[in-house]
Amino acid sequence: MNKDDFLKNEFKWPISRKILFLILEDKLSDIFVCELVWERLFYINQPSMDTWISSSLTPSYWSEKFIKAPQIISERSASVHLTRSIPKDYKQNLKKILNFKGYKINELYPRRTRRATAVNWLIYWSIDSSSSLDDCSKLPKLSPSSPNPAKGHYGDPEIK
Repeated sequence: MNKDDFLKNEFKWPISRKILFLILEDKLSDIFVCELVWERLFYINQPSMDTWISSSLTPSYWSEKFIKAPQIISERSASVHLTRSIPKDYKQNLKKILNFKGYKINELYPRRTRRATAVNWLIYWSIDSSSSLDDCSKLPKLSPSSPNPAKGHYGDPEIK
């Protein structure tokens, strides 16, 4: 499989403005957010092992540090790695592309800032791969609100 074929056909979910806002609004699980990123880093789902592993298409910047796909939201080191993989010229895309004003002080949790990082990276990825952010009619199932937004949704990995 080559990268162009993968880009055309293999993603479970498209990246759209609506999905990006649902991530920022914490209406989709951390697991879902990770899977969006993992697919675009060309990690491959291994359901029998309940994990995602790097492929020959996974950038070496990722596969050398993370043979298995890292928990982007729950693990600080993975989130830092994601932040560092966004080129400087794309660091402000939340503001420029989505007009996102940021979170209020009382809404700042490591989970939320890491989700914002994931959205910023997904915007960068979309631009870099010439993928449209147009809204689509296909949306994932929304996650129920978490009783504790600092910890995440039911089933999400523990925040470290």
